[in-house]
Amino acid sequence: MKEIKSILQLYNSFKDSNEKCAIAQVVRVEESSYRREGARMLVFESGVFEGGISGGCLEGDALQRSQIAILKQEPSIVTYDTSKENEIGVGLGCNGVIDVLISPISENSKTLQMLQKCVSDRGEHVIATVTALNSEIDTIPLGRSLYYNKDSASLEDCRHEGLRNFLQDKIQDVLNHKKSKTYDYEAQALQASVFIELIPPQFHLAVYGDNYDIYPILEMAKLMDWEVSLVGNIQKLKKEKLRSVANLYPKDFEARPTIDERTAIILMAHDYKTDYSNLKQLIKSPAPYIASLGPRKRFDKMVAEFKANGIEFSEEEQQRIYAPCGLEIGANTPEEIALSLFSEILSVFSEKTGGMLREKNGPIHERN
Repeated sequence: MKEIKSILQLYNSFKDSNEKCAIAQVVRVEESSYRREGARMLVFESGVFEGGISGGCLEGDALQRSQIAILKQEPSIVTYDTSKENEIGVGLGCNGVIDVLISPISENSKTLQMLQKCVSDRGEHVIATVTALNSEIDTIPLGRSLYYNKDSASLEDCRHEGLRNFLQDKIQDVLNHKKSKTYDYEAQALQASVFIELIPPQFHLAVYGDNYDIYPILEMAKLMDWEVSLVGNIQKLKKEKLRSVANLYPKDFEARPTIDERTAIILMAHDYKTDYSNLKQLIKSPAPYIASLGPRKRFDKMVAEFKANGIEFSEEEQQRIYAPCGLEIGANTPEEIALSLFSEILSVFSEKTGGMLREKNGPIHERN
């Protein structure tokens, strides 16, 4: 989401210049690659760009090809094979094959409007992009992006009935498995490949605390471009440190953050009664991650008190509570603890266990 925001910010800053642009997007990866499907960069004809499709080895060539696409006003697919000695990008050593779709942005293009929808509305979004065609069809050109409207369960602006029905069925698979994927369609003399991209909502971090150790948490969240809600004594905190916080909730007021399945909660009031009360309420939320800062003894005391009051956590609820919290990386300072916490949160959201990659069997990323 951070990359999409940056792309939109650059596009809006160039709006009045009438300078033409194109989007280069990774739509297929075989074997290894620094970036995965969905990575994109916006390129203007002057060479100014934002975003990225690799670790830096492919951007220069993609920039030049984007400028050519802008001049011709024609989309194209470029395949980079970094396993070959004479191929661009061999210096990265990824040993993978990457398909990049380069699409000029015309006056009639709705691609950036779709990306703006993804940023403006907190929720899952789906964009289907045509990445291969066996023939030219006016209603479905190469590079055409189509937005899936979840409210009406329909693919907007797709006038080919067969393809529309096929894609709407496959979109349900993507939504169910929470994974973007390319699908091949063949019927009525039409062969097409379509990349169905799932764009999830921005991560949301709900912090319950107001001591100095929240500052590294807020700085890390800003770097990661996570939406932040903070509950605490707002008056005792430094105002300049709160500028990146989207939602502030004084602890004595009734209003509280909206918690969803993309929310991570950190209880760090350093006050036993406050953390106990907050956990009692928040365990009912759909948050997959609830961190309770402090030693195991403190949390065991809390569990015993809950039990004494007739409250016992279910197995599912226990799995969502992380106490002690954070990955074991030897963290001591507030900054190191923040790093440990964010590492654990990412591992939970990605359904990984953490640990050193050199100990991992198989590839770093899952492969289709």
